[in-house]
Amino acid sequence: MMLNSDQTEIDMPPSHSETESVFSDCGGGGGRGAGVEEAGSIGLCAQSRLAEPGEALKKDLQHLTREERRRRRRATAKYRTAHATRERIRVEAFNMAFAELRKLLPTLPPDKKLSKIEILRLAICYISYLNHVLDV
Repeated sequence: MMLNSDQTEIDMPPSHSETESVFSDCGGGGGRGAGVEEAGSIGLCAQSRLAEPGEALKKDLQHLTREERRRRRRATAKYRTAHATRERIRVEAFNMAFAELRKLLPTLPPDKKLSKIEILRLAICYISYLNHVLDV
């Protein structure tokens, strides 16, 4: 099927099924009785036809709003793994900061396991105690 410069594939009405278009574009018979040789060449043509997803994706994304494009980008596996890695690094740094603060606080026994909220409350009490000591 030949297109002139003014037409695009999107403007054309669907005249046959998707599988027929793949077969007819590749020169294969397209029928159920296709031989092994034809099936092999059809598979290669179908793969080369699908090798240009960037152009089709750009056309799909042009009509979307900025927020919709952002949502689609965030839905990709690459974005999710990168985000998960950044989040792991952030949580690790957060936990290290609590561990450092915990080392500075006096408790009995010294190796007692404290939750994050207990560490913060104990730090507040300890700072107020040190302020009191300095004022006296």
